[in-house]
Amino acid sequence: MPPAELPPLNGDMTMSQVLQAYPGAQRALFAHYHIGGCRSCGFQPGETLAQVCERNENIPITEAVTHIQESHQGDASLQISPQDFDQLRRIKTDLIILDVRTREEHEAVKLPGARLLTQELVQEIFTSGDKTQTLVLYDHTGSRSLDAAAYFIGHGFAETKCLSGGIDAYSRDIDPSLPRYRIEIED
Repeated sequence: MPPAELPPLNGDMTMSQVLQAYPGAQRALFAHYHIGGCRSCGFQPGETLAQVCERNENIPITEAVTHIQESHQGDASLQISPQDFDQLRRIKTDLIILDVRTREEHEAVKLPGARLLTQELVQEIFTSGDKTQTLVLYDHTGSRSLDAAAYFIGHGFAETKCLSGGIDAYSRDIDPSLPRYRIEIED
């Protein structure tokens, strides 16, 4: 299946639209410009990319757009489709599957062989893990696991991947016996 066509990115798009099209945009903006990672540098969903760039040292729109797009390509290279993951887990007996969701989500439904990523497990992997082993991280919908993957890659675990679409896509596309769920956030 070919990748979905991404909409062109421009300064008139609201941050909500930018994040819808490029889910890693906030991480990219924070890493490069320190925008959007905390209350003092945050942005509102209705603000345009141009407004955000203007009030953050007047960053050129074209520069921000290029950075978001390049970061998106990097994020895409870290992802593994549910289909490819399913094949990989059948042939790689030493595959490490890490669940970056909450304990409650993990206890409710998890991928076969997955371990909940805790601080203790991170320390165990960092001190005694084989940096050549393949790690596959997943969350609910594939939006948060990229941050955890970047952390592992930054510590030398180059064979780290994220399950594209998370456990929800795996349940939908590969194993419908895994219950799907929605998380409702209170205002």
